[in-house]
Amino acid sequence: MQKGLVIAGLVLLVAGLAWPWLRRLPLGRLPGDILIERDNFVFYFPITTMILVSLVLTLLIWLFRR
Repeated sequence: MQKGLVIAGLVLLVAGLAWPWLRRLPLGRLPGDILIERDNFVFYFPITTMILVSLVLTLLIWLFRR
């Protein structure tokens, strides 16, 4: 448990430091992400982005556990 928390903290630290470069990636604006805009209402559901991030994280976890 402690090792997992330390690794999660380090990943968040690296992501925070790399944020100026990470936000240039097209994540969140992929085809398949649902965006509904009405007069006083905006609904955004990034389903394609979530699937892509889930696949990448699953692959990374699988590789690190080997």
